[in-house]
Amino acid sequence: MWFNDYMIQQKAYKFRFYPTRDQIEQLNREFGHARFVWNHALGLRSKAYRRRGESINYVGLSKHFTHLKKQTAFAWLKDATASCLTQKLIDLDKAFKGFFQGQADYPRFKKKQHRQAVRYQLDQRIVASNYRAGEFLKLPKLGALAIKWSQVPAGTPKMVTVTKTAAGRYFVTFMCEVEIQPLEKTNRAVGIDVGIKDVAVTSDGFFAGAPKYSYRHHRKLKRAQRTLARMQKGSNHWRRQRLKVARLHEKIANSRQDFLHKLTTWLIRRYDILCLEDLNVAGMLKNRRLARAIADVGLHKLKTYLEYKAQWYGREIRIIDRWFPSTKTCSACGKQHAMPLHKRVMKCDCGLEMDRDQNAAINILTAGLAGCGATYPQAA
Repeated sequence: MWFNDYMIQQKAYKFRFYPTRDQIEQLNREFGHARFVWNHALGLRSKAYRRRGESINYVGLSKHFTHLKKQTAFAWLKDATASCLTQKLIDLDKAFKGFFQGQADYPRFKKKQHRQAVRYQLDQRIVASNYRAGEFLKLPKLGALAIKWSQVPAGTPKMVTVTKTAAGRYFVTFMCEVEIQPLEKTNRAVGIDVGIKDVAVTSDGFFAGAPKYSYRHHRKLKRAQRTLARMQKGSNHWRRQRLKVARLHEKIANSRQDFLHKLTTWLIRRYDILCLEDLNVAGMLKNRRLARAIADVGLHKLKTYLEYKAQWYGREIRIIDRWFPSTKTCSACGKQHAMPLHKRVMKCDCGLEMDRDQNAAINILTAGLAGCGATYPQAA
């Protein structure tokens, strides 16, 4: 929503915190109770649909758990924060809606070793005593959290999500309404060709490179996973080794995310119009020879980051049809050539000799600007 020269937008903040021993015990209860509610509710919905063709929604499940808490065998559910259990039922309802709309897979049961998360609802009537940006955050049954504030959030959160990663690290995440100022116009447009050799190649000759974090840590990760496979599952040694493997995976994911954020921010600051191809990433991942390399690049996240940052800062993203022959077409004369993967240079009879990815980026830019009526420089 735009107001004059700024935009009101929901912005997410994520901070690491270091719980005390008592807070860890309480969080373990919260995670365990929330996991039980999710799995129990998922089992009920699945059985009701398979056996009777009946659909149970959030309201029916909420009444069921209210009755369940009154039973002696399930009295321990009262030890958890009630809003956390309610939010789990809401999450499950959203998961089923996403599945029926074809936007997600069927909900799965949660495991103790995987990522754990609970969501707290902050009472806005007394929020001033429980939250002050950059200073403190208090949650029900946990008290004040020792948060490492990397920045001072703007606005006041209504919900707070506490997460324990598979690597055993704790984070708080919340969203606030903030005023985002649009960036100054640069009067420049760019075509971006994404790929494996270089994550992004621009029409004006910038090659982003490909850090390949999975390959960089492949040997260490392979050894750690092999050691884990040889241990007795559930033993203390197995738990310690599982954490080592999870921390390696988390390091790879964080490194990739950091690289993509820096790259997309640089592109958004530099250009007004960014033209991209509509790649079928899910289909590309079915290629067994290239699947790991494609996943390591993070093509879907690259597009997602560009889209939301463009919306924030007043930039424009133009998506080109995935069947547009950007790689096969000469950017000088328009003649098409056979371009197998091993052929890295576009050579045309018209005299053009250029890197295939930059040639594709120029074609993407031309297609993106076709008929727009505005003139933007194509080179730096």
